[in-house]
Amino acid sequence: MSTEIVKIGTRGSPLALAQAHETRARLAAATGRPESDFEIVVIKTSGDMILDRPLSEVGGKGLFTKEIETALLDRSIDLAVHSSKDMPTQLPDGLFISAFLPREDVRDAFLSPRAKSLAELPAGAKVGTSSLRRRAMVKRLRPDLEVVEFRGNVQTRLKKLGDGVADATLLAFAGLKRLGREDVATSLITTEDFLPAVGQGAICIESRLGDDVINAMVAKIHHAETAVALTLERAFLAELDGSCRTPIAGLARVEGDTVRFEGLILRPDGSEAHATTRAGPITRAEALGRDAGRELKALGGPDFFVVGA
Repeated sequence: MSTEIVKIGTRGSPLALAQAHETRARLAAATGRPESDFEIVVIKTSGDMILDRPLSEVGGKGLFTKEIETALLDRSIDLAVHSSKDMPTQLPDGLFISAFLPREDVRDAFLSPRAKSLAELPAGAKVGTSSLRRRAMVKRLRPDLEVVEFRGNVQTRLKKLGDGVADATLLAFAGLKRLGREDVATSLITTEDFLPAVGQGAICIESRLGDDVINAMVAKIHHAETAVALTLERAFLAELDGSCRTPIAGLARVEGDTVRFEGLILRPDGSEAHATTRAGPITRAEALGRDAGRELKALGGPDFFVVGA
């Protein structure tokens, strides 16, 4: 493998490519090999091709990973780079998350030509988002606003905003930073007001179990603190059977040997919410996440995520 090209699979959006390039640069620096030894392979996913419907109607998170995982399994690529918040909690047999890169800013950015913040939008204003979490949280904070479907990559959403399709939108600030577009953020929303999606701001690498050479290489760029936080968050999500079809938020932070967590579930229309917190040793991250998920699942009941239930 030392003389072979390492193939990195990714989606083709500008943000996905920025994340793949960051991964390539980190691998080159960690291994002492030139970046030309790492080839970025663009793979079109179902989520990139279905733009006329909300993802919640056509399959959820796996739509951004399925084709890339197929390429991993048939050895067309050696590793895959994903946004952690796009990753299903159940991965195909033979694959696993082999590394996380250091997490970026987890906050959501508010973008609008009409107001400086969500609170300052006039009643009846339109907020564009494709995220059920953001939709539910907007309706929870501002039930007087209209939320409209807003699909596409960052550039597409910025164009829609400029064309007046909506009065405001919300995007992960981490993505804007990776694209060098922090300037388009009107303001940042605190995590107290707007708890982020599970995995928001974290890049993860997926590879094949048993591929010792690739996995040893990837281990050189693994960020342990991010892994602890994401282990807790993904365990929380798994317990709730979370996907793009359910409004769920969660954020874990590592403080020394302790991990602290906040979790939230909301009705899709924002009319009801249940929250929980946990704190404990980092060695119990997965157990803490599962326990928090079980608590909220019991509080919400089986029909919690059904509109009108």
